[in-house]
Amino acid sequence: MKVASWNVNSVRARLEHVAAWLETCKPDVLLLQELKGTEFPSETFKELGYQSVAVTQKSYNGVAILSRHPIETVSTALAGDLADSHARYLESIILGIRVVNIYLPNGNPVGSEKFSYKLAWMDRLNAKMSAWLEDEVPVLIGGDFNVIPEDIDCHKPASWIRDALFQPESRARYRAMLSLGYTDAFRSLHPEADGQFTFWDYFRQAFEHNRGIRIDHFLLSPQLAKRLAGCEIDKGPRGQERPSDHTPIIVELN
Repeated sequence: MKVASWNVNSVRARLEHVAAWLETCKPDVLLLQELKGTEFPSETFKELGYQSVAVTQKSYNGVAILSRHPIETVSTALAGDLADSHARYLESIILGIRVVNIYLPNGNPVGSEKFSYKLAWMDRLNAKMSAWLEDEVPVLIGGDFNVIPEDIDCHKPASWIRDALFQPESRARYRAMLSLGYTDAFRSLHPEADGQFTFWDYFRQAFEHNRGIRIDHFLLSPQLAKRLAGCEIDKGPRGQERPSDHTPIIVELN
């Protein structure tokens, strides 16, 4: 089973890119983040053999799951805050796996309400992840986590020292998820690999010089980690004309 995740930074602007990538790579499941609009092109994906579920929001956020297999939607919002109206969470069951697509808050600037919201959102997710471990259903959480886990996950740590993605509080909450028993699929298979990023800024030729960060992740519950066969980052789409600033990450499960 091949599952991919991609922050497309507007599905409307990147529709041709996504369609072409699906036809080439043919994942079983694709998690999309940052749709940026209320209209979702489900018919386009249906023609390519994918059913889809999307949680949308005008101009901002938005997540979707595309699948070649039946999707059972479990939840379209992260529990714990009834006032949270952001389209950042989609939980489903696909082929007996709890597939959760997240677009975790950015949190900048540090010290603002946005940063507090980011940390609270992570606490809510952590609580769900803990509860899921008591269930027999294996769990895959994928998406844009907006967290740089370790120094090895960015080109130049000094450049990110004041960014919400790199703060001790954000990183500690990510490590807490791993401490529960979840596995960072990419890092577990490539423990020493540096220069492996999923995001590059549009400015100052960041992609051309590989000045990036790894913030798109797959976390697997213990029973699913046993089925981990591969996890790679596909830099190809980031090198195309008018690309997203993120690129796909793909996990393979036996």
